[in-house]
Amino acid sequence: MKDLPGVLPDSGHSAHSYSKNGSTIVELHGEIDLATAPEVRLHIDAATALVGSRLVVDLRPVEFIDCAAFALLCRARRRLRDRGGTMVLVCVRPWHLKLLRAAGLGDCFRVVETVEEAVAQG
Repeated sequence: MKDLPGVLPDSGHSAHSYSKNGSTIVELHGEIDLATAPEVRLHIDAATALVGSRLVVDLRPVEFIDCAAFALLCRARRRLRDRGGTMVLVCVRPWHLKLLRAAGLGDCFRVVETVEEAVAQG
């Protein structure tokens, strides 16, 4: 796996982007909240800029997530839909899924358990 040209390099903080089999993977980690949202938005905006982009957002390493993160995910989904792209969330923590459902977003995202599964689904 390598850093994706045109996508931001690893900042060592909340997000890392790379390419795998034609998909852009944005791996989020740590706390994704109002304080880290601007950095995460840069990665997601770069990954959703092209027509027909395939975005995988890996939430497995995330320790804390709030409404700022959900707003970013919804924005990414909307940008991709408008550009004919796709988006998949990788999530294994039950409380992430519970929060998505509580926010009324449970049916808005395709969710899988591994990056490999997300990439295979295209």
